[in-house]
Amino acid sequence: MKILFIVVGKKHDTLVENGVAEFTARIGRYTHIEWKIVPASNAKEEAEKILHGLDENDTVVALDEKGKMMSTSLLAQYVEKSLAGGSKRLIFVIGGAYGLDQSVIDRAELVWSLSALTFPHQLVRLILSEQIYRAFTVIRGEKYHHEG
Repeated sequence: MKILFIVVGKKHDTLVENGVAEFTARIGRYTHIEWKIVPASNAKEEAEKILHGLDENDTVVALDEKGKMMSTSLLAQYVEKSLAGGSKRLIFVIGGAYGLDQSVIDRAELVWSLSALTFPHQLVRLILSEQIYRAFTVIRGEKYHHEG
């Protein structure tokens, strides 16, 4: 299985670029990972570009402030289940400044909220990549994640 992060906006800011690169490389030890950046425009155009590249066998997770919050353990279970299922790709979609068009939300199997807090778009990329890496370490029983 392949993991694809689709993000609306511009290339990674220098503020988060090293962290994103580090966690992308770490995830790459477990599975193929790729980033796709969709240029910001209006929500409908962004949605068309996002949805155009999706296959019916893809599992899509849309990040949205109104989505379901999950613990790290639940996220790890979701990733593990997706890896074991028939999906070709597990795709995480981060919208632009005004969020995702409803058509993307409707296509998603899971709508996920990272937090009740509002984060800068670029920081969400870093948090997402770290959390997916953390999920893989939980799945593999590695000593990165510590349960309290």
